[in-house]
Amino acid sequence: MADSYQASFFESYSEARENDVRKPLAARMRPRNLSEIIGQSHLMEANALLPKLIKADRIGSLLLWGPPGCGKTSIARVIAAETDSHFVQVNAVLSNVAELKQILLAARRNPSARTILFIDELHRFNKAQQDLLLPDVEEGNVRLIGVTTHNPGFYIIPPLVSRSHLFRLEPLKEDDVAKALKNALQDTDRGLGERKVTTDDELLVSLARLCDGDLRRALNALEVVVESVGEGHTLLADDVQAFASERQIRYDADEDEHYNTASAMIKSMRGGDPDAALYWMAKMLVGGEDPRFIARRLVILASEDVGLADPMALLLAVAAKDACEFLGQPECELNLAHAVIYLATAPKSNSVTLALGKAKKEIQENPLQEVPLWLRDSHSKVSKNQGHGDGYLYSHDFPEAISGQEYLLKPTKLYEPTASGREKFILERLRYWRELKAELETQN
Repeated sequence: MADSYQASFFESYSEARENDVRKPLAARMRPRNLSEIIGQSHLMEANALLPKLIKADRIGSLLLWGPPGCGKTSIARVIAAETDSHFVQVNAVLSNVAELKQILLAARRNPSARTILFIDELHRFNKAQQDLLLPDVEEGNVRLIGVTTHNPGFYIIPPLVSRSHLFRLEPLKEDDVAKALKNALQDTDRGLGERKVTTDDELLVSLARLCDGDLRRALNALEVVVESVGEGHTLLADDVQAFASERQIRYDADEDEHYNTASAMIKSMRGGDPDAALYWMAKMLVGGEDPRFIARRLVILASEDVGLADPMALLLAVAAKDACEFLGQPECELNLAHAVIYLATAPKSNSVTLALGKAKKEIQENPLQEVPLWLRDSHSKVSKNQGHGDGYLYSHDFPEAISGQEYLLKPTKLYEPTASGREKFILERLRYWRELKAELETQN
């Protein structure tokens, strides 16, 4: 069984592509060499590191990180073709330890094959499966090319990351995708050229824009559209309208895109840009985000970044959160938009955040202060006998409710109000109270 597995394992790269004509357009149009790779100029330009490594056949293990349809698999296949290596493709969702062991054993037994082990969705492998790869990657029995849409720092074990070159791929630009679509439309060998369908560049750019830098989705969409019209047809906007109306944006809940978009919304509100904040919020909602998640972020920001510069901000954020629970979608989206615009345009102060941080630091780094005797609770007979509450000055017995008494054994300045928004009134009030307190101290 092992011998038969090895025989099938070492089929040539060209034989594995015999059935390309039956594959989707995106698979048929995969680049065959470096010159055909679309986009990723920051990685693929002539003087960049990756092409140099490929041409010199000095490729080690690689981690390719980027969004769907940006060319990760295509680059891996080109590397195998350009370096005359045997290419073994594994999908982490479908594979298991037994299969990995067979592949690694076969590679060890036939080092002349110069095996490239391509693992799609590497982040799906658990720690034990990733650990299994380490010895053969270390010894060079296989050259691993792992691809992932997730941050390798969170999902790939550090020993595997340290043994690999990490390359970050970006979503493809609209012009690059449109160029690839035009090529596929004209290619009579692997593409759709035999159908003699034509269109203008503007429509191809529009289709590329709808696919958000995902070339695979764009090619497959083009194939569906072309197959739905007659031979020799000229594609018009109406022909792609159905695809446009069902556009799905790239947004993965609880993954990188989720946190990146939430971060962009928060930073836009903090920076006073209501347009950007509203855009990122809308992207999350269209992508299927739970509106309660957005509401929670608003409640946090209301105190963290607006704070006492506008005390109404927290009330409005909490009201938006309650509206999400009470109304649900789509109605609560208006309440979220209301709160996002309000928070983005509100005056900002992080004095509450800084004050809390200083208070925690004071407690952690310095001797813990005891509660002064005059501030301690005196409701019980025992506590009264111990002198709790003796000397306490009732604030309302004094003008402005300022008695001049200290409330820490060692007074410590923690809260520093800003002059932003309504907090400037707090700044003025505290300044006035300090003057009153100083007068009382001189009188005593």
